[in-house]
Order: sequence, then C-alpha cells, then structure tokens
Amino acid sequence: MSFASLPKGRKVALTTLGVLTTGGVGLALALNQSVKASDLELHPPSYPWSHAGLVSSLDHASVRRGYQVYKQVCSACHSMEYLAFRNLVGVSHTEAEVKVLAEEIEVVDGPDDTGEMFTRPGKLSDYFPKPYPNPEAARVANNGALPPDLSYIVNARHGGEDYVFSLLTGYCDPPAGVELREGLYYNPYFPGQAIGMAPPIYNEVLEYDDGTPATMSQVAKDVCTFLRWAAEPEHDQRKRMGLKLLMGAAIFIPLVYYMKRHSSRTPKRERYKQIFKKVTHGVTQLGRVISRQSFNLF
Repeated sequence: MSFASLPKGRKVALTTLGVLTTGGVGLALALNQSVKASDLELHPPSYPWSHAGLVSSLDHASVRRGYQVYKQVCSACHSMEYLAFRNLVGVSHTEAEVKVLAEEIEVVDGPDDTGEMFTRPGKLSDYFPKPYPNPEAARVANNGALPPDLSYIVNARHGGEDYVFSLLTGYCDPPAGVELREGLYYNPYFPGQAIGMAPPIYNEVLEYDDGTPATMSQVAKDVCTFLRWAAEPEHDQRKRMGLKLLMGAAIFIPLVYYMKRHSSRTPKRERYKQIFKKVTHGVTQLGRVISRQSFNLF
C-alpha cells in the first residue's frame, strides 16, 4: 500500500510522527554537541590518515619513526607495559635490530642459584621498561599527575589518533581572563584545558635515523601511527582477511544463487507439486468415502 492511497487521517498522523521524530533527533544531536563543546573544549578535526581506508595498511616506515619518537621523547614519562620488544620484529625492525634495542636496557631478573636478584641485558621477550617503579613515584615526579600508559591510548580516547595528534600540536597561550596554576599548560583539546604535561614535541625535537625532517606535525603523525599499531597490532592482518573475505564472497554468493535458482528450486517445486496433488487426491477420496458411508446410513 502506497502513502498516497492512505486515508487522510492516517497521512496526517504519519507526517506528524515523522516531523516529531526528526525534530527530536536533531534536538538531541544539538544538545549533545553543545555539551561536548562546553567550557571552550575543542573537538579534534578528522585527519586523512593513510591507514584509515577500508583496505589501507599502516605506514610501517612511520611506525618505525614513531617508535623512535616514543623511545627518545615519550618514554621518559609514559610506559607501554603491554608491548614487548619481540612485537617490533617484522613490523618496524628486523630481529637483529630489535635484539640490539633490547640489549640497551638492564633488566632485574632472578633469583639465581644463591637466591639473589641480578641484572642482565634485555632480550626479545622483555617488555618495554617503565619510567617509574610504581604509580606513586610517577605522581611525585609529575606534580601529582599520573602519566597514562600508552599501549591502548588511541582506543581509550574519543577521537583516537585525531585526538592525540591535536593534543600534541595544540598547545597555545590561554585566552584572556584564564589563569592556570603553576605546573599546568593550556591545551584546548584536553578536557578542562589545563594539562600537567609540558609541550612534548617541537620542530627538530629529534633527528630521524632515515633523514626525514622532524617537524612538529611529522613527529606527531609518526608517533600517532605507532600508537595505532600498538593498540591494534592485528590492524593490517584484519583488513587483509576482510579483503579476502569480500573477494571470496563476490565469487561464492553469485555461484550459490545460480545453483539455487537453476538447480535446486525446480526439483523441489516439482516435488512439492506432486506431494500436494497426492494429498489433495487423498483428501478427495476420503471425502467421497465418508459421503457414501453417510448416504448408506440414511
């Protein structure tokens, strides 16, 4: 039944319902945006990440540079306790390179045969070292603020790498009338705009091993790509499997439809017709027998 053929009263009711629903959804979205944008908090823009496409993989050169940024800049305050050195093998570094990186740290191990703890060079199975022995020490060193672990930070923050990139590059002077206490910095992308982390990156904050110019935006982009990989190590494999599934479905579904349309439906239809004829014939014969018996009784 089409809309035009409906009675006038029903048309009015459906139209009113549609207008109210649309208005309610629009009002909810407007209120949601007004709440999110309160207190001068800015939303990060959507950046054109090279890995954002349905079949786009991570830039592994950028992942390698991002690890260098984390090692030389971020690891002074932030841990990545869920990542081990072995996770870098085949992603951003060779096995030999990762072994050299792991051996740069000293790991407390043991106990040995005498019951004493000892230190040894790191190995592939060791996790990234923590900058502080415990959360209390981290708070003391950062004016009471606890630097978050970065292993899954892009999944734990609304906006993902867009938020992290905007936060790293969004430091600025506070607007007129806004005063910050000592040890805090103004960042419009941070909830509350007052953040305890000093601006961590700037132009030429480090020198890349591959010679890439270390501008602020390049450094932020590389470390965000590295953090995306850290949060989703299966990123490329998942998209590769999805692409294979789509390619297989593009072949399999038409084939199944053809077989169903031309091979299985016709015999089934014929069988159903024969069964229906037999049932109909049986019911007819049964009705005749009942009619004769009824006639003979009278």
